[in-house]
Amino acid sequence: MDHVTSSTIARGAMSWVAATVALLLTTAVILTALQKRKISSPAAAAPPVVRGAGLVRFARAMARDGPLEAIREQQAKLGSVFTAIAPFGLFKVTFLIGPEVSSHFYLAPESEMGQGSIYRFTVPLFGPEVGYAVDPDTRAEQMRLFWDVLKPRSIEARVGAMAEEVQNYFSRWGEQGTVDLKKELERVPMLIASRCLLGREVRESMVDEVYELFRDLDNGLHLISTMLPYLPTPAHRRRDRARQRLGEIFTEVIRSRRNSGTADNGDDVLQRLIDGRYKDERALTDVEVVGLLVVLVFAGKHSSSSVSTWTGINLLSHPNHLAAVIAEQDRLMASRARTDDDHDRVNYDTMQEMTTLHRCIKEALQLHPPAVAMFRQARKHFTVQTKEGKEYTIPGGHTVLSTILVNHHMPNVYKDPHVFDPSRFARGRGEDRAAGPFSFLAFGAGRHSCAGESFAYTQIK
Repeated sequence: MDHVTSSTIARGAMSWVAATVALLLTTAVILTALQKRKISSPAAAAPPVVRGAGLVRFARAMARDGPLEAIREQQAKLGSVFTAIAPFGLFKVTFLIGPEVSSHFYLAPESEMGQGSIYRFTVPLFGPEVGYAVDPDTRAEQMRLFWDVLKPRSIEARVGAMAEEVQNYFSRWGEQGTVDLKKELERVPMLIASRCLLGREVRESMVDEVYELFRDLDNGLHLISTMLPYLPTPAHRRRDRARQRLGEIFTEVIRSRRNSGTADNGDDVLQRLIDGRYKDERALTDVEVVGLLVVLVFAGKHSSSSVSTWTGINLLSHPNHLAAVIAEQDRLMASRARTDDDHDRVNYDTMQEMTTLHRCIKEALQLHPPAVAMFRQARKHFTVQTKEGKEYTIPGGHTVLSTILVNHHMPNVYKDPHVFDPSRFARGRGEDRAAGPFSFLAFGAGRHSCAGESFAYTQIK
């Protein structure tokens, strides 16, 4: 009896343990399957797609109306996130419109949102050992060098030279006459760049030739260049000849300075790049210094001349804003009347106090950003949420486009975005921050902020 009872209890206990283990195993299998399903399945739907006839109409609108109107038309139909897919998957480009969906684009690390091969078309312009011709780690090191040579402390020491170049140039205008504003404001940034970036050798004897060579580089960049950068068109051949000649000029200056071994070379950007070091203490090669100089001057010349021209056009078209800018400068110059030398009075502190002019320049950037869009390659899928609360998952492998021009003209961010209104950036309004940190993107944002922003504003002022 006792034996039977013990056996019964033992069998009951074993059954209970077996049932419990079976239940636990079943639960584990179910949970594992659900977890796998959760990981493998996107968290949200893919964005709406433009393809076929719709893609053809989109391309026609781009050519006919420009990118702003064409993209806004698609936004009205599909929302602030949509994908354009070419036949046979030739390309898959996802458009991100508005600050609400921009954070991952600008903040994600290279491992998640990279450059890919998108900007390889710049290699003939800049050279084989810099920028998008090198691996991401080397490119990040080169960007660190840019941040170092363009930081405000470095710019502060060059403001006097900038002012001298500008005043000497405009003193030739006289009291009245007619000028081609675009042409004039392309020339002045090159004089400043030659003086502050390229060094006295270029400024004193080669500035005219260098100016024309950079024009050939600029004119060698067209839509076809982004797709077929080595196509032997006349513009591309002129670009290549110009790049080769710039390499010869800059290499000669660099080698002369290296061989001189003196402290008489000054503290311009060229010398700081020659003296620069990577993290492993490796010095930059002559080819790398040349390439980085070309990058700096090309990017700065294009954006500064464009923004200067648009600022000038808008001030001449709005006499009230022009009068406010002049009154501000008269006041600042009068407060520094202790010296007869004007360019000594225009120092870095003076530049910082020109807040009215600063807002006018920023408004020109809002209306006419030098780069209308930025591209990245999604290495992993990621999810965005629109202003309306819709969620979309962008698959890894897609090219992702941040629409800078469209973002700058969104009526829910900027009041009357097509109107020249510098006061939108005044204290109390601050429309560039009203919708978050990605409302104003003229100089990029996050991990992709432009190292030359402070230099550009100072040069333009």
